[in-house]
Amino acid sequence: MMIIDHVAIWTTQLEKLKDFYVKYFNGRANEKYLNKERHFESYFVAFDSGTRLELMQMPGIPQNLNDPVEKQYQGIIHLSFGMENMDMVDEKLIELTQDGFKILRGPRKTGDGYWEFETLDPDNNRIEVSSVFID
Repeated sequence: MMIIDHVAIWTTQLEKLKDFYVKYFNGRANEKYLNKERHFESYFVAFDSGTRLELMQMPGIPQNLNDPVEKQYQGIIHLSFGMENMDMVDEKLIELTQDGFKILRGPRKTGDGYWEFETLDPDNNRIEVSSVFID
């Protein structure tokens, strides 16, 4: 069996991004890793599925060229969090909206049978929250 173990994200606001994934997506963060020589800091945030995010911060990393809403470039463009049902998707949308996060699209039924919405994390990384659509 092969799985995606983790996806890594560079950030300039490590604590804020870690707190976002812990609070809104039930992630569990390890203790912060520090490499004082390289001025590198990171957290692994684990999810119930076993997949993890590695959130990393280090001086000198250039800004990403993607505009999260309009102009996107090739490469990984969003993270998707699957929910057990459509009601949970709607509840997550309400929670994020009430806490001031912008909803880009949705909730909506997609052509391939999902109930989803799109939002942005504190670093403007695009996030999808979805569940299988049931009539």
